[in-house]
Amino acid sequence: MTTRRSRGDGGLRWDEARQRWIATMTLGYTAAGKRIVKKATGKTKTEAKNKLKEIIRDHEDGQPTLPPNYTVKDAVTYWLENGLHGRDTSTIKMYQIYARNHVIPHLGARKLRELSVEDVDRWLQGKAGELSTRSLKLIHNILNRSVNNAMRRDKVKRNVVELCEIPEGRAGRPSKALILTQAEAVLKAADAAPPRIRAYIVVSLLSGARTEEVRAIAWSHVVTYDQQAQAWLPVGEAGWDHTDFAIYVWRSVRKKGDTKTPRSRRSLALPKRCVEALKTLHQAQDGTRELIFSTSSGSPVSAHNMRRDFRKVLDDAGLNGKDWAPRELRHSFVSLLSDHDIPIEDISRLVGHSNTVVTETVYRHQISPVIQEGARAMDGIFPMPENP
Repeated sequence: MTTRRSRGDGGLRWDEARQRWIATMTLGYTAAGKRIVKKATGKTKTEAKNKLKEIIRDHEDGQPTLPPNYTVKDAVTYWLENGLHGRDTSTIKMYQIYARNHVIPHLGARKLRELSVEDVDRWLQGKAGELSTRSLKLIHNILNRSVNNAMRRDKVKRNVVELCEIPEGRAGRPSKALILTQAEAVLKAADAAPPRIRAYIVVSLLSGARTEEVRAIAWSHVVTYDQQAQAWLPVGEAGWDHTDFAIYVWRSVRKKGDTKTPRSRRSLALPKRCVEALKTLHQAQDGTRELIFSTSSGSPVSAHNMRRDFRKVLDDAGLNGKDWAPRELRHSFVSLLSDHDIPIEDISRLVGHSNTVVTETVYRHQISPVIQEGARAMDGIFPMPENP
């Protein structure tokens, strides 16, 4: 004969349709007089009772009851739809692609409350041979922010993703820099190219500005020093019959038009090659456009179109255009200055870095590694005796 359960233990019954044990307990009444009933299910009596005890403990601690069937896919989907307001359209699309291809297929069906550190570690390790370290950080970031968002909405108690280490990913294509002879060949090929891509390559290579900064430069930010006015004036107002020219690198094509960092806002003197290339482009556009690098209708030119034209010029210069990216013009700028003994402090200021540590870290392959000053000083202090 089945023993009657003690008072306060709640109910326990077998559901034939669901093939599950269902444990229930009444915890009181609402203000409207409705009973507050908590339920838990399990394949065994013990499992059902233990789950019910956990639910009751959370209720007594004032914590909300976690939804039992809320999955990782639900959390990621919610974050993609509601957690990216104000982001650029291309950024949102990138997050969606990575989530759809790398997060949801592998972890999406997992119940969020059951997601463990081991699950995440195995997932990241499995992706390490497929993705670069940067991409691994990105998919980890998507999952981490999705779970944090779910935790704020009481869908899960803690975020196990924060406890996971990101492994080293697949080695990506290392960035390159043009050597002097290659840079000369590229400049020569650019001189024979259409005015827009010629100016883009010359300004990028000889000023060190980022690609997103160059594409955002307006003609009003190309200035010359007017001796008569004793002031820097836009070339559209002062003309090109002057000696000193500069560009204001104050904006970029990033969201809201800001540069990468506040220190990136800088004013750069223009070499003569840049002045000539910009003057030719200005004349070709009849001085009617706001942006330097724009389409025939005056709208901003896309990164894809500039990359396509850039690679054509590199093909004409005897290089394989597909092996190069426009951002490597900036790497070449750093490398060429370093090879010609320009101090690292000056290079750092020119490229808009906050300090030399950033320059040495980001462009460590482009910076000449041999520091000569110490050896030269010691040779002067302790000269070698001349052979008799």
